[in-house]
Amino acid sequence: MKLPTARSILLAGAAALAATLAVSLPAISRNDPPTPRAVTPRGALTADEQANVDVFKRVSPSVVHITTLAAQRDMFSLNVQQVPRGTGTGFVWDTNGHIVTNFHVIQGANAARVTLADQTSFDAKLVGAFPDRDLAVLKIEAPAAKLPPIPVGLSRDLLVGQRVYAIGNPFGLDQTLTTGIVSALNREIESFNNRSIRGVVQTDAAINPGNSGGPLLDSAGRLIGVNTQIASPSGASAGIGFAIPVDEVNRIVPRLIRDGRINRPALGVTAGPPGLTKALQLPPGVTIIASAAGSPAAKAGLQPFRRGRDGGVLMGDVVTEVDGQAVQDLDDVLTLLEQKQAGDSVTLTLWNSGKVRKQRLELATSKD
Repeated sequence: MKLPTARSILLAGAAALAATLAVSLPAISRNDPPTPRAVTPRGALTADEQANVDVFKRVSPSVVHITTLAAQRDMFSLNVQQVPRGTGTGFVWDTNGHIVTNFHVIQGANAARVTLADQTSFDAKLVGAFPDRDLAVLKIEAPAAKLPPIPVGLSRDLLVGQRVYAIGNPFGLDQTLTTGIVSALNREIESFNNRSIRGVVQTDAAINPGNSGGPLLDSAGRLIGVNTQIASPSGASAGIGFAIPVDEVNRIVPRLIRDGRINRPALGVTAGPPGLTKALQLPPGVTIIASAAGSPAAKAGLQPFRRGRDGGVLMGDVVTEVDGQAVQDLDDVLTLLEQKQAGDSVTLTLWNSGKVRKQRLELATSKD
């Protein structure tokens, strides 16, 4: 007797299964269209959802995508061409074509292109930048009808817990909305040239690479900050993002548009190194080690620290306050002076050998 092979057993089993299915399944005509499931009515959006939708619809036309370009030479022909270098976000400041973004978005680039919400693109030129606050202004030649300026709000009256929105282009994905709250206020972060940025807004709205330079908005759709940095061990959003407060932006951007730079008014002094204050056990402040001839400091008679004939240090003035606000170091003084214009007057509180005096002087234009 011949035993069945494994192959014949499998074939017999498959035939039996097919016969069973043919019996159990109803006959289906190929001409009958498939019937989709009935759609369950959704109902109205919740108030929160509708608020999110409204903010995005109103503000997204003011948000732009920035592509930076770098020059690259072809290794065979030696021709120089522009290639994409990076991407970021910006927003429309006015109908004249001024676009605000982060300085680090355009840092090191040879050129930039701005893509508007309707996907039209324009070459951009740099108007001005202020690395100390990580801000830059570009300009494009686009029709005013394509340039809805972003509504500007206030940052000085923000409260922890307020709803916020971020619109940007994370990882190159256009027009992305994320939501969150104001997590903290008056944070301090370091800019790309090691200057401190104070009064920073902290948010848990998701901010990722590509969001830089984009707007942080309040629930009314007003600009309250410019997204600039994240705190993350992985390089992606970990729920801690930082935005430059809009009050700073609204102070700096008009000056960049007018002058192309921040012309910080000057006292005309040279500050001593931080170690000098500690070594001489001086009060917190800025030690003056020189004053330029004809400068406001020299005219006001400010006394620098200097060496005596015996090699010892002769005490000079330490600036401890500017207009009544205490200063710990030169960065504090520069931050306060940025809020002034050349020709404005300031009152310095000066410490010298245990004695305190106040000196009023008129600021001059910085030479830097």
